[in-house]
Amino acid sequence: MTKSKLQTNDKIQMTKGVAGVWVLVGAVVISVLVGGWVVLRGNEVGIGDIDETNEKVEGEGDKVPEFALKDYEGRVVSLDDFAGKPLVINSWAVWCPFCLEELDDFAAVQRELKDEVVIIAIDRAEPLATVKKFTDEIGVSDDLVFLLDPSDSFYTAMGGFAMPETLFVRADGTIDFHKRGPMKREEILERIKRLID
Repeated sequence: MTKSKLQTNDKIQMTKGVAGVWVLVGAVVISVLVGGWVVLRGNEVGIGDIDETNEKVEGEGDKVPEFALKDYEGRVVSLDDFAGKPLVINSWAVWCPFCLEELDDFAAVQRELKDEVVIIAIDRAEPLATVKKFTDEIGVSDDLVFLLDPSDSFYTAMGGFAMPETLFVRADGTIDFHKRGPMKREEILERIKRLID
């Protein structure tokens, strides 16, 4: 083979290699986009809802994981403190942009519904100073029950894998719906109304 044919073959191989890299990059981008969509939309069928086969979704009636966590004042708060009340338990963090948008909606809903429901926001393993500074800045520190989970044990116990994650809990302590991903105020209200009606 001549030198020019070798150089031409090398250029063809290099072009194929570059094209292969772009195909791989494209596949990764598509996978990330599809995966994100699945996480955000994947739990539209909640615990206690009927799926397409008209069978109950697995987990209906499961009890909420027990917790004993500190609030902003250092008091230990446990699940038993809310016995007999419908609850919304949100797992969130300052670093999660979707979580931050929800906090304001949760606070507005809590102010609107007053004692009909208790909304608890459990922070995932961030320091008190970071969390309190943030909730003070957005003006919701006094509207919700804020708890700190330094070991992230509640998120693990609830089977969390998305952010944010929210449990809608009946007054008897059983889970009505486990939402993975963010919600708007309308969905929060709709799901709470199922608990209190």
